[in-house]
Amino acid sequence: MHMIEETSILIIYTGGTIGMIADNKTGALVPFNFENIDNHIPELGMFHYNLGFHCFEPILDSSNMNPAVWVELAQIIEKNYEIYDGFVVLHGSDTMAYTASAVSFLLENLNKPVIFTGSQLPLGVLRTDGRENLITAIEIAADKEDDTPIVPEVCIYFENRLMRANRTTKYNAENFNAFVSGNLPLIADVGIYIKYNKNIILKPNFKKLKVHKKMDTSVAVLKLFPGISENFVQSFLSISGLKAVILESFGTGNAPSESWFLNSLKNAINNGVIVLNVTQCMTGSVEHGKYETSIKLDEIGVISGRDITTEAALTKLMYLMGEGYDNHNIIQLLNQSLRGEVTLS
Repeated sequence: MHMIEETSILIIYTGGTIGMIADNKTGALVPFNFENIDNHIPELGMFHYNLGFHCFEPILDSSNMNPAVWVELAQIIEKNYEIYDGFVVLHGSDTMAYTASAVSFLLENLNKPVIFTGSQLPLGVLRTDGRENLITAIEIAADKEDDTPIVPEVCIYFENRLMRANRTTKYNAENFNAFVSGNLPLIADVGIYIKYNKNIILKPNFKKLKVHKKMDTSVAVLKLFPGISENFVQSFLSISGLKAVILESFGTGNAPSESWFLNSLKNAINNGVIVLNVTQCMTGSVEHGKYETSIKLDEIGVISGRDITTEAALTKLMYLMGEGYDNHNIIQLLNQSLRGEVTLS
């Protein structure tokens, strides 16, 4: 008789609300031991999966996440890549879109699911959303068709919605439905059945996983607002060591057309600073040339970020600069979709 190999999933707990439980004595929320997770979610035993656990030491609130932790996470996946069929990362929701976007760039040739999830209420609370989020994330990470993972990419699963990680933004601090994927349809909609949107899921390339381990943080985000001053913009652009700026512009990529503003940007670009234009809107795309105000940005060498999120733009730039590419190559790669993070057509 042919034995069916048990599906194995590694659950990586970085920190965040999902792994908290009320202390018996004080009532304060403290992290619980994931080795005893079956006591809290006995349903996990019904999967008949081999579940492994890796807990960060110390665990981190998502506000304390940084690129060194992103690299550490990518390395944990690399170390366990051949042992497990899929990965579930439990993470605080506040910066999950940043971490998950970063991990998508750090893991090149990913052919297995890496599903980020978390919760708005702790697992130890009766009405927690964490139980369903965790159970479904595990199921998605294990899902195969013809021995091939259905979702071989980095995703975020939250409240019945599976989204490509580098397309998401946290937009709600209170609702269970905390994330939005403004410019890409859901990877899967989860109800009684998990309905996968197979047209948009990245295809596995079956190449060897390549894990990148450097991120350059010499990048800053400049959010435009009416009344922004010349002094502010010039101080910002003269930050020591600045290599790239994400310009969060209005609407379809519009910015003030005053000469001081354009000249400040032009000088920065001439001094080797990359300027990538993204929209402040949740949904929609930068379209250089749609209005006169964005034609001028194009003329001075500002790059259109199209429909990329700020989170993906930031982490993509950190990754590309960390790889040591020169500006010409970085600009070429910003105009390409490396992990499905931007719509090119």
